Amino acid sequence: MRKINLETWPRREIFSFFNRFTNPHFNMCANVDLTEIYPVIKQRGISFNLVIVHCIARTANHIPDFRYRIHGDSVVEYEVVHPSSTIMTEDDLFSFCTFDYVEDFSDFAAKAVDRISYVKENPMVGNDPGDNLLFMTAIPWVSFTSFMHPIDLNPPDSVPRFAWGKFFQEGDRMKMPLSVQVHHALMDGIHLGRFYEKLQFFFDHPELAL
Repeated sequence: MRKINLETWPRREIFSFFNRFTNPHFNMCANVDLTEIYPVIKQRGISFNLVIVHCIARTANHIPDFRYRIHGDSVVEYEVVHPSSTIMTEDDLFSFCTFDYVEDFSDFAAKAVDRISYVKENPMVGNDPGDNLLFMTAIPWVSFTSFMHPIDLNPPDSVPRFAWGKFFQEGDRMKMPLSVQVHHALMDGIHLGRFYEKLQFFFDHPELAL
């Protein structure tokens, strides 16, 4: 983890402006194309959700802005951030499940399966695991067009949040809504544009993603 020098940081004025807001988060929702990667997921019999979790985490780790976090009056950059996703448990409830991120999908998935089994037997909600995370959730019942995560801003929370919905056919393409919510003091629309572009690259090249 390194501390950003706010005196020389190019976005210091934007940071100071938005960091004073009562609700400084903004959200973007767009469809991503799964046409190339989905048949490979089905053919290999691997978890669709784990693929999405890993691709999002891999993309976010490739873009430094998604690894920035606000600590009081300071900004730090983590070397790596880890996905923390909701998973379904009994009685239509859910638990938080944090995974150790590694770039190789096979290594990630092998450890993730064990982690999911443990969390299903030992559900956890409301723990404080730190902020070197990426919060994620799946809403597989709805092809939503907008989404907003609940967030506690006392103290300030600058962890990016992601949600994906039910995939659907559009002509001969398979698509899925994906929501990205971030802190505006740390990121702008251009950074979300880069995120969607990089994520789509992985979805279009399953041989590199998986």
